[in-house]
Amino acid sequence: MDFEKSSVSIKDDTEMADDDTAQNPESSLKLNSDSDSSDSEDEAEQTQQLRALESDLSTNPSNYDAHVLYVKLLRIRGEIEKLREARENMNVLFPLTPAMWVEWAKDEASLLNDSDSESVEKLYERGISEYLSIPLWREYLNYVLQHDPKVCDSSVDGISKARNLFERAVSAAALHVAQGSQIWDAYTQFEQSILQTIDQSDIQAKEKQVQRIQSIFHRQLSIPFANMKSTLLAYKAWEVEQGNSLDAESDNVDGISSRVASSYRKAEEMYDARAHLEEHITRQGISESERYQHFMGYLDFEKSFGDPARVQSLYERAITDFPGSSDLWLDYTRYLDKTLKAGNVVKDVYSRATRNCPWVGELWVRYLLCLEHGLASEKEISAAFEKSVQCTFSTLEEYLDLFLTRVDGLRRRISSARGDDVLNYSLIRESFQQATDYLSPHLKNTDGLLRLHAYWACLELKLNNNLTAARGVWGSLLKTCGSMLEAWQGYIAMEIALGHINEARAIYKRWYSKRFSGTGSEDICHAWLRFEREFGTLDDLDHAVQKVMPRLEELRLFRLAQESKSLTEVTDQREQPLKQTAREKRKSGSIAIDEQSPAKRQKSTQNQKKLHEKENTRGLKLAEANDRKLVKDTYSSKTRLYTNQCTAFVSNLNIRAIDEDLKLFFSDVGGVTAIRILHDKFTGKSRGLAYVDFKDEEHLAPALAKNKQMLLGKKLCITRSNPKRGKRESGALTTSEHDSNQSGIEGSSASKESVEISKGSSVAPQVPHSRKHFESIQLKGKNTFAVPRNFKPLGWTTSKPGTKKEEDEKPKSNDEFRKMFMKS
Repeated sequence: MDFEKSSVSIKDDTEMADDDTAQNPESSLKLNSDSDSSDSEDEAEQTQQLRALESDLSTNPSNYDAHVLYVKLLRIRGEIEKLREARENMNVLFPLTPAMWVEWAKDEASLLNDSDSESVEKLYERGISEYLSIPLWREYLNYVLQHDPKVCDSSVDGISKARNLFERAVSAAALHVAQGSQIWDAYTQFEQSILQTIDQSDIQAKEKQVQRIQSIFHRQLSIPFANMKSTLLAYKAWEVEQGNSLDAESDNVDGISSRVASSYRKAEEMYDARAHLEEHITRQGISESERYQHFMGYLDFEKSFGDPARVQSLYERAITDFPGSSDLWLDYTRYLDKTLKAGNVVKDVYSRATRNCPWVGELWVRYLLCLEHGLASEKEISAAFEKSVQCTFSTLEEYLDLFLTRVDGLRRRISSARGDDVLNYSLIRESFQQATDYLSPHLKNTDGLLRLHAYWACLELKLNNNLTAARGVWGSLLKTCGSMLEAWQGYIAMEIALGHINEARAIYKRWYSKRFSGTGSEDICHAWLRFEREFGTLDDLDHAVQKVMPRLEELRLFRLAQESKSLTEVTDQREQPLKQTAREKRKSGSIAIDEQSPAKRQKSTQNQKKLHEKENTRGLKLAEANDRKLVKDTYSSKTRLYTNQCTAFVSNLNIRAIDEDLKLFFSDVGGVTAIRILHDKFTGKSRGLAYVDFKDEEHLAPALAKNKQMLLGKKLCITRSNPKRGKRESGALTTSEHDSNQSGIEGSSASKESVEISKGSSVAPQVPHSRKHFESIQLKGKNTFAVPRNFKPLGWTTSKPGTKKEEDEKPKSNDEFRKMFMKS
């Protein structure tokens, strides 16, 4: 009827246009010309836009919006072949929305006869496999009922096909509280139409069909839906049609069987408990984040009842609304792994998850594990892995985890496979090589790359029985990460475990010649000595000592020089602002004096002198305070090490360890109040030493018991820090070293203190020994340019006030200087 109305409307408009054309032919020609030009301009613009989209998709095929716009333009232009190809290309990379599948199926159906309905049905099948959509299922069912020849003829095969499709639909959508009843209603209507086609004389077939319809109603009434009362009324009306005496106008359960009534009441109670949750997720006008949170609350509610089918149905509804939420897919797959373990359902969900969120490495890792649990073939697992490595992840650790998961699966299947299922070890080697080629440029000198190569060498040795290949793996790692201590340690550990002492010693000699930052070089020397003590002969130990001790002394002197240099730089930085401020004040004072008159300058000079005396005294006091603060700041961190009696000293610490690592290490002990890791002053890197403060002895004692335990691949040495004994037990500063360093630093302020004493008292200041030695040297001969001038700061004098010597030392004005020159 609507089509006829539209046809009439179109016909009337055409007749009106013809009348206008007959009355004004010139106007008609003008309108046609404008219309043609407008259409040509639109077509040219669309062509240009299509070319731009084709170019964009050829360079960036992952542009989802470009795919959508490209399909839309091709559909407008009616380019069928290109449109079909564009949709296929898009679906290879992305899942299509239910609306896109409906549109595609209808476009294809309009081009085909009913006899070719199979291709359209395949499109619907692809659509329902990606998302749970009640409208998509209804379109699919309607298409089959209207266009499938066997179903339309009500043949036995056609009816069987339709019933199977309806059963699939109710299995997928039966628990959809808001819209699931639509599928059930369509199912009962289909069966009722079949009942009408049965001959009245075939009583047996008719009774069987009545029982089938009754069973569908009973199943529907036992499931909570939003419109359960309307379903009950429809059922009672149908029972009345079959000759049963029921009150079809009443919405109570009077008159129906007790079993059906009990199921209905239970379903009604279930719906009442979920009604407010359904209202929250279906409410219009709320934000996407609010709707998402309502879904999460609804899921928690369903999980509390422990019905996996209902939980899975609700997850599918949430996925349809939020297909790009990686957190939702991760939560969904974790739930399935916990409840269903393995199977086609879990594998299908993981496949859809990786298509919707291909950028999440964890989904790919768990997908590979799911395939392995399901005993998938190597071809299927390899295909999934190849897809995963082509995706773009946010971190390199995700790539590393993916490669390691692939190798883990190959190792397990190679170790347990039998007969024809035996895999070649070359697959593992290819996976490792692919991982190192991709990750080595980005993970240089990291634990991740070390872990990858250590695993590779282990499998080459144990699974492939190839020692040469294992050594080659370590050798390739050392070429890339030669400055990484752990790489050398891993290589040596493998040789020692195999009993190859000479090979391990050769590696130590190679390692010894390398230079490392921080305390790495010292660690190498001590490790070599420990190795020779445990595995070498006396001659080997003597040889190592001859090599190591000079190197250790050289490193110690170098470190002391660097510490002294850094301390001098800090002192210079503190004194530089004071010197600069004094120069600026003197400069500004001399400029002001030159601009004044002679009489005023003389008066100003006297005032300036007094001012300089005050400023100089204040400046010296400030300088002394800054120097003392410098010494205090420099050694406050060291002196604090000895204030707490409940302190543990930790040595042989991994240089990459941080405070959180130590806190986690002592978490089972508890009572940690402070952690201080010692760092190199000029490089800023860890020295492998730390102090850990505890609340009391009760926490310190178990902490000391953790001595020789491993942390980040290194065996820790944990001892008590005991400052009263004047030494540290494992690497701390001794009391004598601390005092000597402190006296050396405080020496910089000694001269200032002696000057201040001489100013305020007649007692001679105590001059340091180095200063006395300097003053005893006398410069003789003609070259006296190196003799310092008798310079005194402003405000300092040795003569009494009012004497002639003081008057001579007063600054002279310009006029006084001119008179002196005139007299001469």
